[in-house]
Amino acid sequence: MRLFSYFWLFTYVLSCLAAAPSGTIAERGSSPYVSSGKDGFSVNGSSLRFVGTNLYWLPTLETNDDIWNVLKNISDTGIKVIRIWAFNDVETIPASGTWFQLVQNGTATINEGPNGLQKLDTIVQMAEQQGLYVIMSLTNNWNPVPNTTTIGTPDVLASVALPRNTLSNDFGGMDLYVRQFGLQNHDDFYTNDNILSAFQAYTKVIVLRYFNSPAVFSWELANDASATCTTQTVTKWHALMAAFIASLDPNHIVSSGTSGFQCTDSSPTPSPAPGKKRRKVTPLTKEQIIRQRAESRRQNRAAAKRAGTLKEDGIMIRGRWVSTATRVVSSSIDSSTDGSSGASVPSRYIPTRNRTVPMDPNLDPVSNKINSSLAWIQQSAQSAAAMIGKPLVLNGFGLVTQTNLNNFVPFNMSYAPYATNTGNRSWTSSVSSDFANSAQQEQGYSSFLESAGRRAGLAGIMQYQWGSAGITESSAAIHAGNTAIQQILKQGAQAMAGGFMTIDS
Repeated sequence: MRLFSYFWLFTYVLSCLAAAPSGTIAERGSSPYVSSGKDGFSVNGSSLRFVGTNLYWLPTLETNDDIWNVLKNISDTGIKVIRIWAFNDVETIPASGTWFQLVQNGTATINEGPNGLQKLDTIVQMAEQQGLYVIMSLTNNWNPVPNTTTIGTPDVLASVALPRNTLSNDFGGMDLYVRQFGLQNHDDFYTNDNILSAFQAYTKVIVLRYFNSPAVFSWELANDASATCTTQTVTKWHALMAAFIASLDPNHIVSSGTSGFQCTDSSPTPSPAPGKKRRKVTPLTKEQIIRQRAESRRQNRAAAKRAGTLKEDGIMIRGRWVSTATRVVSSSIDSSTDGSSGASVPSRYIPTRNRTVPMDPNLDPVSNKINSSLAWIQQSAQSAAAMIGKPLVLNGFGLVTQTNLNNFVPFNMSYAPYATNTGNRSWTSSVSSDFANSAQQEQGYSSFLESAGRRAGLAGIMQYQWGSAGITESSAAIHAGNTAIQQILKQGAQAMAGGFMTIDS
């Protein structure tokens, strides 16, 4: 199976995790199941802080040996948690390959055969043997119909059909349910009774199949759940599904799989847990974000001046530069991120598209994106910690490099917009400097691991996604092909597990 790196330049999902209801299990201190508390995750009586990786494609590998070798390679790196798609919805039964559920004309049929849920059985069993924990994501917000997505001017359509399950958004999901139940709007997935019943029926089969397995880290309700109207649409669905799963499984925690809400200048008052007092909330403010931008630019300017690379781009009056761009800090926080429109922060932070943070002229494009992303992590962690008070996991970080740009497919598209076969070669060459080279990739990985562990204090951070040449070969072969990144991940895993974070790069 050919694997590609299809993801945004930096992809983040902050996942707020909730423990199973109190009273279901009296003592969890020595439990083999992962539990959560105000101080983070624990298992077998010990704290669990981790570096993880995403393997949405793992159930599609053809042989058990392939699955075993991938998990062995990951375990050898020191990674403790993997995240997979525990769904694979189809609208017609494929001639070959893996599929878990047929959703067609308002009915759903689950495939429990060797190319169906038995693949999940193998993964869970092998993960347990390798000492790995599995985040089981139950559906996806994204499922674009191939050859209908356009981008840029002029519009560019895919000219080459990709094999099914090549892309992370080609496993079915919310929009497939909506289409096959004869509805039109994405948000119908959260509110339509027939869809809810079908999704709960599938969820029940999956949860009951593995509720006794200590290899399951959590049940993730959805990847990137988002709605077009109000946040309440998603949060009500989260509450409904979390309660439904808790009624089936007393052992495992439930995770949201979304980024939460980074609403500035608001004082949310979440309901306290039964028997607990309401916590005092310190909201994230626009003023705080603006101060952080100004300080970051001041430091970047000073560093550029010392290095002799300062760009004097202001106005010279009487021999002095004044009003430079680095001194004029934008105070704009638009409605897509400030919460005023009722929308949550994008669960995938996309520096190539999210232009709400002004670029610092003293930094190159990649460094600008790294810095704005690191700020987003810390701001989101602050906001979510204040509102939720539960452990948080950064469910995906990664880099689109210049070498894999030709294969890069954004999360809500069905083709690679920068590939030469799209007829868009001039675009590819003009934007390549916006993407990381090998050195910038290594620095970016180190920065994310250190930022999440030491500064933001997250409970876990996950690479998006695991991949390299020879991915189903032995550990020695895969490490030889990606030595620098594997070493950074290994150092990060050791540092997270040890409670500190300093990554050499």
